[in-house]
Amino acid sequence: MVNSKRKKGVRMKDLKHLEYFENLLQETNNDLVREAQGEGRKAIGYTCYQIPEPVMNLPGCFSLRLSAPRVGGIEMGTYYMTSMTCEYCRALVERNLEGGYQFLDGIVAAASCSQLADAHENMEKHGITDKEGFFIEHVDTPMKSDENAVNLIKTICEKRIFKPLKENYGIDTSDAALRKAVEEHNEVCRLLNAIGEYRKLDNPPITGYEFAVLTLATYTCPKDKLVKKLKETLKEIKTREPDENYKKKYRARVLVAGSEMDDPEYIKCIEEAGALVICDRYCFGQNPGRNEIILNDDEDVLTQVCRQNVMENQCPRYMGQQKIKSRKDYVDKLAKEYKADGLIYQQMKFCNFWGYERAACSHIMRDEYGWPVLSLDRPYVAANSGQLRTRVQAFVESIEIKKIQGGAR
Repeated sequence: MVNSKRKKGVRMKDLKHLEYFENLLQETNNDLVREAQGEGRKAIGYTCYQIPEPVMNLPGCFSLRLSAPRVGGIEMGTYYMTSMTCEYCRALVERNLEGGYQFLDGIVAAASCSQLADAHENMEKHGITDKEGFFIEHVDTPMKSDENAVNLIKTICEKRIFKPLKENYGIDTSDAALRKAVEEHNEVCRLLNAIGEYRKLDNPPITGYEFAVLTLATYTCPKDKLVKKLKETLKEIKTREPDENYKKKYRARVLVAGSEMDDPEYIKCIEEAGALVICDRYCFGQNPGRNEIILNDDEDVLTQVCRQNVMENQCPRYMGQQKIKSRKDYVDKLAKEYKADGLIYQQMKFCNFWGYERAACSHIMRDEYGWPVLSLDRPYVAANSGQLRTRVQAFVESIEIKKIQGGAR
């Protein structure tokens, strides 16, 4: 149980392990990745939530979601991808041209959108690594959440992931091995969600930026190597005194939803503008990516893992009317649960799917669900955040005015 009765403090002390987690995000080939590879484990990169994580975290290998931290210019990526494509995709191509993914032992390249598929093809064409056994598998992903989609993902996992893992590296792909991977996945999810529960408090003892750093680390590092410090962080937060000046520092509580976001500096910028991020629904975020996978003994593990991935998926790639409506219901539910004052819908500039999803939600969530909504499109890196800060400040002020006038939320 989260204890809502806390003593007032002057200022929250820095989290003991925050700098450690921040440093892990500075490089794709970070200390924990190198440590795991030094133990003989294989690093399998992937770029999209559409591929279930546990299938790449079998004993002897681990998954890491690819990003391009601290990328400078993306001129070469733009040259090969054009300036009208998603900057995340261009940044991946740029980092690959720099040799940033040579340490990988394999890549599962989900063709979740045409731009991501083009990025994967560019990476393969220019060469990724010459390591023995390296593979890149281009895989399709469904657009509907039904049993046919479950069977598609299951077949992809068997033929495009399990097969090269077993043939190239001798990885055990049995039901028992996958069940063990799910157990390790669930342990990390439980810890992160327990920390996330404290974000529901009126004066949370953790900021959105801090939580974003912790969450991102669970996608980009071997999960088992994070458990100890996540446990210590949870214990620390249980007794951490929140800011005494919380109400002055944060004048609104917001949920951030949208496309791929692997730069916590965006969350920091939003919070510096006066909006505390108390919940997320974006790629690389907590919801739904850090839900536990509950298994039964009546069905094989792979089918269950694939079914949860398909049925809980909140990507706008899924086109069914029920799924379109459920995405908005899901954000509404989270916002109420975490006591948000407003929503921020953001998208990576030129993102195909989130382009229309953001445009639609900016009206529907306001007109039909009654939420104040800020709609943003943004670059990949938060280097030039002045405009973002100004827009968030104006949004916070509009929420304050509605509260004063007694308007909706």
